[in-house]
Formats: sequence, C-alpha cells, structure tokens
Amino acid sequence: MIRIVMIWLALILPANAGQSLFNGKNLDGWVQHGGKARYAVENGAIVGRSAPNTANSFLCTKRAYGNFELEYDYKCDDGLNSGVQIRSNVYEHPTKVEWAGKSRQIAAGRVHGYQVEIDPDKPDRMWSAWIYDEARRGWLYPGLDGGDAAAFTDQGKKVYKPNEWNHVRVVCRGDHIQTWLNGAPRADFHDGMTGSGLIGLQVHGVGGRQEPLSVRWKNLQVKELEE
Repeated sequence: MIRIVMIWLALILPANAGQSLFNGKNLDGWVQHGGKARYAVENGAIVGRSAPNTANSFLCTKRAYGNFELEYDYKCDDGLNSGVQIRSNVYEHPTKVEWAGKSRQIAAGRVHGYQVEIDPDKPDRMWSAWIYDEARRGWLYPGLDGGDAAAFTDQGKKVYKPNEWNHVRVVCRGDHIQTWLNGAPRADFHDGMTGSGLIGLQVHGVGGRQEPLSVRWKNLQVKELEE
C-alpha cells in the first residue's frame, strides 16, 4: 500500500515542486537583520511595520538560494518603500566587496544584494519589480545593467494595483534574472556578481516619522531550479 501511494504522489506532483517559505502561523525559518522595524504574523500574512529613527530592516530566510523561481503577493502602504531581497548576504565582520575596479566596505550585519523593489511612494517613479542592488551598486535594471526607466515607469503605472494585493514572480537562473508584476514582464537582464544568497523582506527606514507604515506579504513560494 505504501509503495502504491508513493507512486501515485510521484505521478501527480511536479518533479521539483515549490515549497512554502512561510507557514502562515509564525516566523519559524526567518531571522531579522538590521533595523528595528517590527515583523508579525496577522491573518495569514507577514506584516512589517516601520519604526522611527532606525535603519533599513530585513526579515531573512535562514538558508541561501541560488537558482530558483520565487512567487509572492504583497500589499504596501503608500509612503513606504520596501522590497524583497534575493541572492543577498550579511556578514559577521566588515567586508570589502569589489566589482569592475570599484569597491565598497559592507558593515557587519548589513544585508546587501539584489532587491526586487516595492516602490509605491513615488507615483512619478513607479519602479515596483525593478532590481536594486541594496548597499552595493544601486539601481541595476533599469540602471547599470540596462533598461528604459521611462518605459518601465509607464508600464508600472498600468500594472501596479495601489492598496491592493500585487503578485510578483522572480526567476534566477545562472546570471539571468527576470521579474514579473501581476503577470507583466518587468526586469530581464544578466548580472553575475552574486550567485546565491538569502531571501529577505525589507522595511525601509522612514526617518523620524512616528506613525507606522506597513507592508504585507503572503503566499511566499520558492522552487529551486537547475542552472
């Protein structure tokens, strides 16, 4: 009987099915790095709330991912900048990173790396699902790795859903990185600086603002891929 059940499961399940990064009940499997934003679980979603006078905060997976397909839904308050880190790292000691003849000192405990932008706070710059290199090189796509910023913004205004749940899909395979927002293709470029790292949920610093702003994530699923 056990053998029959195993064969049946093998037939109905994909060979490399995705797995949930969030159990819907608590933050098991996640750890916070940097900043004092507050993370909690409410109604089956992870909620990040800003805190005054603190640095960017990141709730990160405890393990690294290299080649993968990531999907999630998010809803973000207007006025709050946020994002999802991919292939990102955090070091115990200050570390210098180098690229193209340039270098930057990364502070101990500072999350850095690729970020899939959540950016509802500047309607004239609708860059959600843009790729930013947090604490390293800045804007990558559109940016250092190509892309048309004006066209990206125009498309973003059409596909982003203010104050609603938005769906993001990210595929990282080798040096090829792609994103989709609500089914529309967004970033598509090649960058090989970091091949693997943590997935993290960012709450950006808000300066001295006392009233908290929030961002929510749910349905976080990752499927590991072969290169």
